[in-house]
Order: sequence, then C-alpha cells, then structure tokens
Amino acid sequence: MLCLGDSYTIGEAVDSDERFAHQAVKLLAAKGLYFEIPHIIAQTGWTTDELAAAIRQQNIQKKFDAVTLLIGVNNQYRGRTVEEYRKEFAALLQTALQFANNIPEHVFVLSIPDWSVTPFARNDRRSASEISTQIDLFNEAARNICRQHRVPFLDVTTYSRRAATDPALLAKDGLHPSGAMYRWWAEQLAELMLQTYPFR
Repeated sequence: MLCLGDSYTIGEAVDSDERFAHQAVKLLAAKGLYFEIPHIIAQTGWTTDELAAAIRQQNIQKKFDAVTLLIGVNNQYRGRTVEEYRKEFAALLQTALQFANNIPEHVFVLSIPDWSVTPFARNDRRSASEISTQIDLFNEAARNICRQHRVPFLDVTTYSRRAATDPALLAKDGLHPSGAMYRWWAEQLAELMLQTYPFR
C-alpha cells in the first residue's frame, strides 16, 4: 500500500500505529487480507505541488496493490485557488493511478477534513464558516475528478466536523485528528476497499 498526502496521512501528533493507513491494514488483516506496512510519502504542511515534487524525488519504480491520496488542506490554508488545486490534484491522481497499474479500483481518495471546527481555527483571520465553505469547494473539485476517473472517493469531512462537540476526536495539538478519529477513517477505508477492490 502506498499512501500519499500531508499531515493527515503521516499522522501528525499521533503514534505511527494510529495513522489511518496503519489502522486500516490491521482491520483488513482481521478480514484475511494482508498488506505490508504502508509506504508513506507525506509531510506536514505539504501542498499539492510539494507532494508532487517529493514523489518525483523518490523516483519509485514499483507498483502497488492499493494507493491512497489525501491532499489539499494546505492549499486551502495558504489561500491558493480551487482552480489551481483542481489542476494539480488531477495530475496527482494520474500519478496515483500509475502507481496502481492504472486500475481505478485500486486508488482511494480521502476528502479534506474540516479544520474550522478545531481550537486552532479560532486564531485564523477567516471565519469558521468561510474555512468550511472553502474546504467544501476543494472537496467538490476532487470528488468530480475522481468520478471522471471512476476512483473511489471517501468522505471523511462530515465525520471530522464532529470534533466541534467531541474533543476526543482531536489530538493534543488541537488541530489534527486523534487516533480515535483515524480509527473511523480506517474502518470506512477498509470497508470501501473490501467492497471495491477485486480481492477474490
């Protein structure tokens, strides 16, 4: 499994075994489907172009049985446009497809969580509603591109908004998901993989 992204994929502020990909692998193993430890290309703060540059730098030649992609929150945070994101996300999705032998059912895109509900957002110049609306626009762009390429799209944004009333879903930094939130993501990802991936 190859996992491409930013802080949400690398699991900022949680232990490595609490990352959504690692938890998903454990859940899949319980169902009799075994993956190696995920190969992760992700770093806190990365935007779409920075992720693309890192992928090129690693120059990975192998193919993967499953690829996840979750990127864009830092594009939104830095005030970049949806139009730019749409173009760069589309290119990243093509890269993910290439890593997955050009099989759409082997690529799984996760939506951008809504950080407007976190304590961190209170210090932002933008209102929570403005941040949330922008994230919806970024996610709509990604969802449409995934639909065009028949790539599964997993909505974790709706669940992420529960952090507004459930602080246990946030890590100690008051911004990133806790292991408990990642557990829900992992459950949804594992279920989606079992539904769409031609395992048998």
